[in-house]
Amino acid sequence: MPLHQATAPSPTKGRSYRTKQLMAASVGNAVEWFDWYVYSMLAVYFATQFFPAEGDSLVPLLSTLAIFAVGFFARPLGGLLIGLAADRYGRRRVLSLTIVGMGVGSLMIGLAPTYAQVGIVAPIILLVARLIQGASAGGEYAAGSAFLIESAPEGKRGLFSSFFYISATAANLLAIGISALLANTLDAQSMATWGWRIPFILGSLAAVVGMWVRKHAEETLPELEKSPAKKVRVGMFDFFREHPRQALQIFGLTAAPALAFYVWTAYLPTYASITVGFDLKRGLMTGVISLSVFLVLQPIFGALSDKVGRKPFLLTFGLFFTVGTVPLLNSLQPSFGSLLFVQVIGLVFIACWSSVSSAVVSELFPARLRSSGIGFPYAAAVALFGGTGPYVATYLVSAGNAGYFAWYVAALALISTVVFAFMPETAHRPLR
Repeated sequence: MPLHQATAPSPTKGRSYRTKQLMAASVGNAVEWFDWYVYSMLAVYFATQFFPAEGDSLVPLLSTLAIFAVGFFARPLGGLLIGLAADRYGRRRVLSLTIVGMGVGSLMIGLAPTYAQVGIVAPIILLVARLIQGASAGGEYAAGSAFLIESAPEGKRGLFSSFFYISATAANLLAIGISALLANTLDAQSMATWGWRIPFILGSLAAVVGMWVRKHAEETLPELEKSPAKKVRVGMFDFFREHPRQALQIFGLTAAPALAFYVWTAYLPTYASITVGFDLKRGLMTGVISLSVFLVLQPIFGALSDKVGRKPFLLTFGLFFTVGTVPLLNSLQPSFGSLLFVQVIGLVFIACWSSVSSAVVSELFPARLRSSGIGFPYAAAVALFGGTGPYVATYLVSAGNAGYFAWYVAALALISTVVFAFMPETAHRPLR
């Protein structure tokens, strides 16, 4: 079948096939993102284990968040190379590789010695582990999005798309839940010295389970479905040479959502703590509640986008964050209700983007270039804006300019909204 024609699963691939594919994508993705999220959840506890505190108490946290950002900058390389591998050798093989990388990185962090024990070697181990995890995460979105959408029947690509963030959000909730349990069970000294290591070790063990689940999935790349041993001829930057506009669209449509997503899902309690003095332990509970709302909205919005289109959801996200970010963040108070309100409202509108994002980016490229076309521009935007968000916010607070951060988010949202407005509607077109 020519690659420009629809590549949806054939009618003979029924419910059992779709369930197996969704399980492979979701379970593996959840394991990967659990490993990724626990870093940001626990950074405030283990920062001084890798960076000695000198003077300003925010210095160790800033250093730890800088390595968090460096991990994001490994994502474009992972998106490029792993995305290319997924287009050449198939989605299933590559998805098994990404989960191994994430598990290895998590194990390295969980077992890493402290600065007091080995000096500068400790933050170097932390850095290498995050680089491995960053490359794996960059490849995960590229191959995972293609895998999900190619597994979906016509008319349900939006619904299938939502499972990427259903599983990622479930992982985030699990990371928060375990972090909250440890923080409320252990004393501060135990949490800072060894308690923070437990989630990283658990994540590395779960990666083995995720790898086994993915091993039993079926390939979705059309040419390799028929000839598994075949290699598809794809050049490293063919996606940009043949489809430059689509590559730039993916970068633009990801920029603001990436920043908003990582701030609202992982960093907001810390931001409230260092700006208005919010109690971080109570912030973990607001995260559980708001992310639960966010998770429930994913399949609802994804399914609706199959009927009304993707653009209405993208524009709703963009317009809200353009005009609503400044008043929303400025309304933060050191109360549980205030943080909960800000987090829930933000995540409701972020869900408008996250529920359809895998479908939107996958529908822009033909199957031959789908993973590589998604991987690099998406990961580059996430690295430049999502990965640096917590660091930029913390730096502005430490410099006495906390209010500037909200304007930064709003300006980026305006740029992404312009990109949304000029994109084609792809919801009702056959998958290329």
